[in-house]
Amino acid sequence: MTKRGGAVLMLAAAAMTLAAPAGAEKRRRPAGTGTANPSALIAAEIAFARAAREKGQWTAFRKFADDDAVMFAPQPVMAKAWLNGRKDPPQAVQWEPYQVWMSCDGTLGVTKGAWTGPDGSVGYFTTIWKQQKKIKDGYRWVLDQGDDLAEPLKKPDWLSAVVADCPRHRRAVPDEPREERREAGMDGAGQSDDGTLTWAYHVSADNARTLTVSLRKDGKMTQVLSSSVAGKGQ
Repeated sequence: MTKRGGAVLMLAAAAMTLAAPAGAEKRRRPAGTGTANPSALIAAEIAFARAAREKGQWTAFRKFADDDAVMFAPQPVMAKAWLNGRKDPPQAVQWEPYQVWMSCDGTLGVTKGAWTGPDGSVGYFTTIWKQQKKIKDGYRWVLDQGDDLAEPLKKPDWLSAVVADCPRHRRAVPDEPREERREAGMDGAGQSDDGTLTWAYHVSADNARTLTVSLRKDGKMTQVLSSSVAGKGQ
Protein backbone atom coordinates (compact mmCIF):
# COMPACT_ATOMS: atom_id res chain seq x y z
CA MET A 1 0.00 0.00 0.00
CA THR A 2 1.10 3.59 -0.43
CA LYS A 3 2.75 5.32 2.53
CA ARG A 4 2.42 9.06 2.55
CA GLY A 5 0.93 12.17 4.13
CA GLY A 6 1.95 15.74 5.10
CA ALA A 7 1.77 19.22 3.47
CA VAL A 8 3.76 21.73 1.45
CA LEU A 9 3.31 25.07 3.21
CA MET A 10 5.31 27.03 0.65
CA LEU A 11 2.63 26.17 -1.94
CA ALA A 12 -0.32 27.41 0.12
CA ALA A 13 -0.51 30.64 -1.86
CA ALA A 14 -1.28 28.66 -4.99
CA ALA A 15 -4.17 26.96 -3.25
CA MET A 16 -5.67 30.26 -2.13
CA THR A 17 -6.17 31.38 -5.73
CA LEU A 18 -8.54 28.48 -6.34
CA ALA A 19 -11.31 29.46 -3.92
CA ALA A 20 -14.66 29.81 -5.68
CA PRO A 21 -16.14 33.32 -5.62
CA ALA A 22 -19.33 34.02 -3.70
CA GLY A 23 -22.38 32.98 -5.68
CA ALA A 24 -20.41 30.64 -7.94
CA GLU A 25 -22.34 28.02 -9.84
CA LYS A 26 -22.72 24.72 -8.02
CA ARG A 27 -21.66 22.84 -11.11
CA ARG A 28 -18.33 23.44 -12.83
CA ARG A 29 -18.41 24.94 -16.29
CA PRO A 30 -17.73 22.33 -18.97
CA ALA A 31 -14.08 21.51 -19.45
CA GLY A 32 -12.64 22.54 -22.76
CA THR A 33 -9.55 23.56 -24.68
CA GLY A 34 -7.09 25.52 -22.56
CA THR A 35 -8.89 25.13 -19.22
CA ALA A 36 -6.06 23.25 -17.46
CA ASN A 37 -5.03 24.70 -14.10
CA PRO A 38 -2.06 22.80 -12.59
CA SER A 39 -2.25 24.82 -9.37
CA ALA A 40 -5.55 23.05 -8.69
CA LEU A 41 -3.67 19.76 -8.30
CA ILE A 42 -1.15 21.40 -6.00
CA ALA A 43 -4.05 22.71 -3.95
CA ALA A 44 -5.60 19.24 -3.85
CA GLU A 45 -2.34 17.73 -2.59
CA ILE A 46 -2.05 20.41 0.10
CA ALA A 47 -5.61 19.86 1.29
CA PHE A 48 -5.21 16.06 1.17
CA ALA A 49 -1.98 16.18 3.14
CA ARG A 50 -3.33 18.64 5.69
CA ALA A 51 -6.35 16.40 6.28
CA ALA A 52 -4.03 13.40 6.78
CA ARG A 53 -2.02 15.31 9.33
CA GLU A 54 -4.98 16.81 11.19
CA LYS A 55 -7.74 14.21 10.78
CA GLY A 56 -5.84 10.95 10.23
CA GLN A 57 -4.17 9.25 7.30
CA TRP A 58 -6.89 6.83 6.20
CA THR A 59 -9.62 9.33 7.04
CA ALA A 60 -8.02 11.69 4.53
CA PHE A 61 -7.66 8.96 1.93
CA ARG A 62 -11.38 8.20 2.24
CA LYS A 63 -12.37 11.85 2.00
CA PHE A 64 -10.36 12.57 -1.14
CA ALA A 65 -11.03 9.31 -3.01
CA ASP A 66 -13.16 9.17 -6.13
CA ASP A 67 -15.90 6.54 -6.04
CA ASP A 68 -13.88 4.44 -8.52
CA ALA A 69 -10.49 5.02 -6.87
CA VAL A 70 -7.99 2.15 -6.91
CA MET A 71 -5.00 1.54 -4.63
CA PHE A 72 -2.62 -1.37 -4.15
CA ALA A 73 -2.48 -3.49 -1.01
CA PRO A 74 -0.45 -4.94 -2.77
CA GLN A 75 -3.03 -6.24 -5.27
CA PRO A 76 -5.42 -3.70 -6.80
CA VAL A 77 -8.37 -2.94 -4.51
CA MET A 78 -11.29 -0.56 -4.68
CA ALA A 79 -10.07 2.13 -2.31
CA LYS A 80 -13.31 3.08 -0.60
CA ALA A 81 -14.10 -0.54 0.25
CA TRP A 82 -10.56 -1.20 1.52
CA LEU A 83 -10.49 2.02 3.55
CA ASN A 84 -13.94 1.59 5.04
CA GLY A 85 -13.60 1.40 8.83
CA ARG A 86 -9.79 1.23 8.69
CA LYS A 87 -8.18 2.73 11.78
CA ASP A 88 -5.80 5.63 11.26
CA PRO A 89 -2.16 5.08 12.25
CA PRO A 90 -0.97 7.20 15.21
CA GLN A 91 0.98 9.45 12.85
CA ALA A 92 0.57 10.03 9.12
CA VAL A 93 3.50 9.95 6.76
CA GLN A 94 4.54 13.27 5.24
CA TRP A 95 4.77 14.08 1.53
CA GLU A 96 5.16 16.81 -1.05
CA PRO A 97 4.66 16.91 -4.83
CA TYR A 98 7.61 17.51 -7.15
CA GLN A 99 6.01 17.15 -10.59
CA VAL A 100 2.59 17.77 -12.12
CA TRP A 101 1.17 16.76 -15.50
CA MET A 102 -2.28 17.80 -16.70
CA SER A 103 -4.53 17.29 -19.70
CA CYS A 104 -5.35 20.31 -21.87
CA ASP A 105 -8.97 20.37 -20.71
CA GLY A 106 -8.07 19.99 -17.02
CA THR A 107 -10.23 16.91 -16.46
CA LEU A 108 -7.28 14.72 -15.42
CA GLY A 109 -3.93 15.33 -13.77
CA VAL A 110 -1.01 13.46 -12.25
CA THR A 111 1.24 14.34 -9.34
CA LYS A 112 4.50 12.70 -8.35
CA GLY A 113 6.59 13.41 -5.28
CA ALA A 114 8.32 12.14 -2.18
CA TRP A 115 7.09 10.83 1.17
CA THR A 116 8.73 10.31 4.53
CA GLY A 117 7.38 7.92 7.15
CA PRO A 118 7.29 8.49 10.93
CA ASP A 119 10.00 5.83 11.24
CA GLY A 120 12.30 7.68 8.84
CA SER A 121 11.53 5.49 5.82
CA VAL A 122 11.39 7.27 2.47
CA GLY A 123 9.81 6.70 -0.91
CA TYR A 124 7.89 8.18 -3.82
CA PHE A 125 4.21 8.39 -4.74
CA THR A 126 2.22 8.89 -7.92
CA THR A 127 -1.39 10.03 -7.75
CA ILE A 128 -3.87 10.44 -10.57
CA TRP A 129 -6.56 13.07 -10.00
CA LYS A 130 -9.95 13.40 -11.69
CA GLN A 131 -11.92 16.63 -11.89
CA GLN A 132 -15.32 16.29 -10.26
CA LYS A 133 -18.53 17.62 -11.76
CA LYS A 134 -19.41 19.74 -8.74
CA ILE A 135 -17.11 22.72 -8.28
CA LYS A 136 -17.06 22.32 -4.49
CA ASP A 137 -15.49 18.87 -4.87
CA GLY A 138 -12.59 20.03 -7.04
CA TYR A 139 -10.37 17.00 -7.72
CA ARG A 140 -10.48 13.50 -6.24
CA TRP A 141 -7.85 10.83 -6.67
CA VAL A 142 -8.62 7.82 -8.86
CA LEU A 143 -5.30 5.97 -8.51
CA ASP A 144 -2.65 6.14 -5.80
CA GLN A 145 0.55 4.14 -5.78
CA GLY A 146 4.19 4.37 -4.77
CA ASP A 147 7.04 2.46 -3.21
CA ASP A 148 9.89 2.58 -0.70
CA LEU A 149 13.28 3.94 -1.77
CA ALA A 150 16.74 3.30 -0.35
CA GLU A 151 17.51 7.03 -0.62
CA PRO A 152 15.17 10.03 -0.63
CA LEU A 153 13.89 11.14 -4.02
CA LYS A 154 15.97 14.12 -5.13
CA LYS A 155 14.06 17.33 -4.54
CA PRO A 156 14.04 19.70 -7.51
CA ASP A 157 14.70 23.41 -7.14
CA TRP A 158 11.20 24.11 -8.44
CA LEU A 159 8.00 22.12 -8.73
CA SER A 160 7.48 21.46 -12.45
CA ALA A 161 4.10 21.53 -14.19
CA VAL A 162 3.50 20.35 -17.75
CA VAL A 163 0.20 20.76 -19.60
CA ALA A 164 -0.69 18.69 -22.65
CA ASP A 165 -0.95 20.31 -26.05
CA CYS A 166 -4.57 21.01 -26.90
CA PRO A 167 -6.20 18.94 -29.64
CA ARG A 168 -7.07 20.69 -32.88
CA HIS A 169 -10.71 19.87 -32.36
CA ARG A 170 -12.47 19.41 -29.05
CA ARG A 171 -13.24 15.78 -28.43
CA ALA A 172 -16.92 14.91 -28.05
CA VAL A 173 -17.63 12.74 -24.99
CA PRO A 174 -21.13 11.26 -24.68
CA ASP A 175 -22.85 11.97 -21.39
CA GLU A 176 -23.78 8.39 -20.53
CA PRO A 177 -24.61 6.93 -17.11
CA ARG A 178 -21.49 5.51 -15.45
CA GLU A 179 -21.60 1.80 -14.75
CA GLU A 180 -20.88 0.89 -11.16
CA ARG A 181 -17.39 -0.52 -10.77
CA ARG A 182 -17.54 -3.73 -8.75
CA GLU A 183 -13.89 -4.75 -8.51
CA ALA A 184 -10.37 -3.61 -9.30
CA GLY A 185 -8.70 -5.60 -12.05
CA MET A 186 -5.07 -6.58 -12.48
CA ASP A 187 -5.08 -4.19 -15.43
CA GLY A 188 -6.54 -0.70 -15.40
CA ALA A 189 -6.48 2.41 -17.55
CA GLY A 190 -8.04 5.83 -17.95
CA GLN A 191 -7.83 9.06 -19.88
CA SER A 192 -8.92 12.69 -19.79
CA ASP A 193 -12.12 13.72 -21.55
CA ASP A 194 -10.12 15.23 -24.42
CA GLY A 195 -7.75 12.26 -24.68
CA THR A 196 -4.59 14.34 -24.13
CA LEU A 197 -3.52 12.48 -20.96
CA THR A 198 -3.72 8.71 -20.49
CA TRP A 199 -2.60 6.24 -17.83
CA ALA A 200 -2.44 2.49 -17.47
CA TYR A 201 -1.26 -0.04 -14.91
CA HIS A 202 -0.58 -3.76 -14.94
CA VAL A 203 -0.15 -6.07 -11.93
CA SER A 204 1.38 -9.51 -12.41
CA ALA A 205 0.69 -12.69 -10.44
CA ASP A 206 3.52 -11.98 -7.98
CA ASN A 207 2.03 -8.48 -7.35
CA ALA A 208 4.77 -6.69 -9.29
CA ARG A 209 3.23 -3.70 -11.03
CA THR A 210 3.94 -1.07 -13.64
CA LEU A 211 2.34 2.33 -14.19
CA THR A 212 2.72 4.50 -17.28
CA VAL A 213 1.41 7.98 -18.06
CA SER A 214 1.40 9.60 -21.51
CA LEU A 215 0.76 13.21 -22.52
CA ARG A 216 -0.02 14.77 -25.89
CA LYS A 217 2.99 16.77 -27.08
CA ASP A 218 3.98 17.90 -30.57
CA GLY A 219 1.03 16.17 -32.15
CA LYS A 220 1.56 12.75 -30.59
CA MET A 221 1.19 10.93 -27.30
CA THR A 222 4.51 10.85 -25.43
CA GLN A 223 5.26 8.78 -22.34
CA VAL A 224 6.13 11.14 -19.48
CA LEU A 225 6.16 8.72 -16.55
CA SER A 226 6.94 5.05 -16.07
CA SER A 227 7.40 3.30 -12.74
CA SER A 228 7.80 -0.30 -11.67
CA VAL A 229 7.33 -1.90 -8.26
CA ALA A 230 8.83 -5.31 -7.45
CA GLY A 231 6.54 -8.17 -6.51
CA LYS A 232 5.49 -8.51 -2.87
CA GLY A 233 3.55 -11.04 -0.86
CA GLN A 234 -0.07 -10.67 0.16
